[in-house]
Amino acid sequence: MKYLSLLAGLLLSVSAGAREATIASPDGKLTVTVSDCGGRASYAITLDGQTMLLPSPLGFKADFGDFTQGLTITRTEAAHVDRHYVMRQVKQSQMHYVAEQLSIEMKNARQQTMTVQFSVSNHDVAFRYLVPRQAKDNPKSAVIYRESTGFRLPDGTTTFLTPQSSAMVGWERTKPSYEEEYKADAPMAVCSQYGEGYTFPCLFALPAAIPQTTGHGGWVLISETGVSSQYCGAHLSDYHPFSEEEPDAGYTIAYPMAGENNGMGSTYAGIALPGATPWRTITVGTSLKPIVETTVAYDVVEPLYQPSQDYGYGRYTWSWLIWQDNSINYDDQVQFIDLAATMGYEFCLVDNWWDQNIGRERMAELSRYARSKGVSLMLWYNSNGYENDAPQTPRDCLSTNIARDREMAWLQSIGVKGIKVDFFGGDKQETMKLYEDILYDANRYGIQCIFHGCTLPRGWERMYPNYVASEAVLASENVYFSEGAALREPFDLCMHPFCRNAVGTMDWGGVIMNKHMSRDNKSRHTRKTTDAFEIASAFTNQTAIQCIAMQPNNLGELPEAELQFLRAIPTTWDETRFVDGYPGRYVVLARRQGDRWYIAGLNALKEPLTLTIDLSPFAVTRQLNDQTGKRGAVSGIAIAPLKPKKSKVKVTMQPSGGFVLY
Repeated sequence: MKYLSLLAGLLLSVSAGAREATIASPDGKLTVTVSDCGGRASYAITLDGQTMLLPSPLGFKADFGDFTQGLTITRTEAAHVDRHYVMRQVKQSQMHYVAEQLSIEMKNARQQTMTVQFSVSNHDVAFRYLVPRQAKDNPKSAVIYRESTGFRLPDGTTTFLTPQSSAMVGWERTKPSYEEEYKADAPMAVCSQYGEGYTFPCLFALPAAIPQTTGHGGWVLISETGVSSQYCGAHLSDYHPFSEEEPDAGYTIAYPMAGENNGMGSTYAGIALPGATPWRTITVGTSLKPIVETTVAYDVVEPLYQPSQDYGYGRYTWSWLIWQDNSINYDDQVQFIDLAATMGYEFCLVDNWWDQNIGRERMAELSRYARSKGVSLMLWYNSNGYENDAPQTPRDCLSTNIARDREMAWLQSIGVKGIKVDFFGGDKQETMKLYEDILYDANRYGIQCIFHGCTLPRGWERMYPNYVASEAVLASENVYFSEGAALREPFDLCMHPFCRNAVGTMDWGGVIMNKHMSRDNKSRHTRKTTDAFEIASAFTNQTAIQCIAMQPNNLGELPEAELQFLRAIPTTWDETRFVDGYPGRYVVLARRQGDRWYIAGLNALKEPLTLTIDLSPFAVTRQLNDQTGKRGAVSGIAIAPLKPKKSKVKVTMQPSGGFVLY
């Protein structure tokens, strides 16, 4: 890391009785202006002179002092950040973060100090509060009761949001679990579905700069990163219209609800002093390209410990998605291990009740069998504890450090490589500590972690080297449970690259190849997407250990060319580029592994969509897409060479269809 410090106070100016500090991105186009006008700290963001965020409040209230009013900017310190680092399990491998940093010290009426630290790259703004020990009373720790941190967007902005659930509701009182429905192009001034605000990340489309013009004036993605055991997770409040009586207008940072975690634990955040809050992140662009390609969630955080080994990534099979609980028996799991081996996949996930239905002794035998086939097992766990009423076992194995150490040692002894942990209790600091404790203890035994029924990852791919992915989305199991969810799948998977998957890896849970949501592949409701859509979703969804939810029957049902393609799907990427799309309608992404490019598209529209794609940046020679009959009905997939030396290609995606160029 390279920092170039500048003189304190260099960027301060005084205007109309208020002090202002300004910081610009390395290319000079993105500007943040911080002010102490009227004793209230605020910040505003412009991109190429266009307002992306109106003056929005800064500050927090702690047990020892109030930093929401009576504030004065006292000094600034600037630095240049130029950082290279490597990531193996996200959308890009070789990271290069270049940013300008500005630390702005402020004093309140009692002469207590805090610092707002901004880090601004060409399309990303990250900021956090640094809280020193105070000269007055000299507290050594602090409780942060609330933040006034806000986000005021221009009038006419539309939203792409999912609501924060109420606490301790839903199945076995397991919510909030970040599994609510997104709404696209909604107005700001609408109360969230449950009155609890909105889950990060939050995507906004700004109105066109010139009235009556088509399209949007820009895009803003708001989230947070760097949340560990040292703070609680947060979300956005409902929208509050601006008025002189309501200075904290727009959206503000909201802390966890009292009922989360079965009512246990604080809704506040506790930190040792000196200390820091997590980073709030704002990605802006005149197009969706910076939104999809952002890496800010990783750019401003650091690893918290070293990996105990070189972790491997790949694909896994999973019986539970279609065969459900009845499949958690020895013989059925052998079938899915054999399926993984036949397909060349690295892992097989054994879901809930394995401790009762198979037993620990036979699980050791099953793991030996899997390893003899070149496959490693991953095992499901219930995170409880006392967080909710989810009954599935194994339960109470990961909720204390004594139980975890015993369980991780056993997992290592039988050769298990990963765990999927489910049913967490919310976003309180106590729950964040549970995530961190599970990850740290698992790393000591060489075990990777996937979380379900859980919160959004907040920089965890970099912070915790054995972390793989989180669900934190209304995922593929719902396609099995409900025909309505099956109908929504195209919309959902055309939404997530722009929001949920833009800020963190996402275990959607399966590229589904069965036509029917049943073991016999003949009963229950059908999948509503085409085979090409499902295959393309393996490229548009990003996670380093990806579920290819094939069933044993698919080996005899799918064409050999399709099976060959499914065998070769990669899951780690050296580069990701946004090509085209609109949230909830369609998406086209290009991803590179080594020197091999893949361009994948999904269509959520009710009619065919034809796009012209410029191939000049990408070395692709073949195409996989939907095969249609005379009346346009999809009859399967087609794989064919692209015309040689053609720099552009027209691709037609069928409704709920997709394509891959490779």
